[in-house]
Amino acid sequence: MFGDVKFVCVGGSSRRMKAFARFMAAELGLPDAEADPPNICAGTDRYAMYKAGPVLSVSHGIGVPSICVVLHELLKLLHHARCTDVTVIRIGTSGGIGLEPGTVVVTQQAVDGAFQPRFEQMILGRPVVRGTELDGGLVAELLLCGRELSQFETVAGNTMCTMDFYEGQARLDGAFCCFSERDKQEYLARAYEAGVRNIEMEALVLAAMCKLGGLQAAVVCVTLLDRLQGDQLSGSHELLESFQQRPQRLVGLFIRKRLQASGSV
Repeated sequence: MFGDVKFVCVGGSSRRMKAFARFMAAELGLPDAEADPPNICAGTDRYAMYKAGPVLSVSHGIGVPSICVVLHELLKLLHHARCTDVTVIRIGTSGGIGLEPGTVVVTQQAVDGAFQPRFEQMILGRPVVRGTELDGGLVAELLLCGRELSQFETVAGNTMCTMDFYEGQARLDGAFCCFSERDKQEYLARAYEAGVRNIEMEALVLAAMCKLGGLQAAVVCVTLLDRLQGDQLSGSHELLESFQQRPQRLVGLFIRKRLQASGSV
């Protein structure tokens, strides 16, 4: 069932990943493109999985612990299905820094809250640090697809991955806050100077685990707001929905071009 998988695309929302599976089925001209894709993991509430030809579309929930569990199980699945030359891409949303809302960021390097390219995890009571480098050639391919689409701004930049949505991302609107607006602005300015262009909560572990497993990986996220201008979303529901479709369109073009180059489409 999974032996033909060449692309694993993950994102936080099960609804969004179902929509992406339908989008890819249409993009690839699959015979059942109009049908509602079945959730392969319907027996569990932990995440949803859909398949569109050689593309798996999987939801991973929110944050490092959630995506870490999903990636472990996906990597085991790919191993047992004897898949080869698989590319893993996270499609998501993020807060931008110094970017117009709606800009799509292709991650050059995943960094932590201190702007370091490292993922630290406690294993057997000891801190284990893994690198988070991403494939530069894949970044270049995705940027080229963004230019080819010419429908929205696509940039490369570092992505800061945090363990928390509120204080960890310098937000002032959480239940607790131990810093000022000035502190926040100074921190975000330092992040910008370090090459950070967006903030989310999953990139570090995806980069680290895929590197450890020898898989090509990328992170493609749209920015829903500029964090230098505030913490709250101000766009309409319709506008934000249209923003969320942008990474899907970019990654869809990338997959179609890769399959065409290999003679699979």
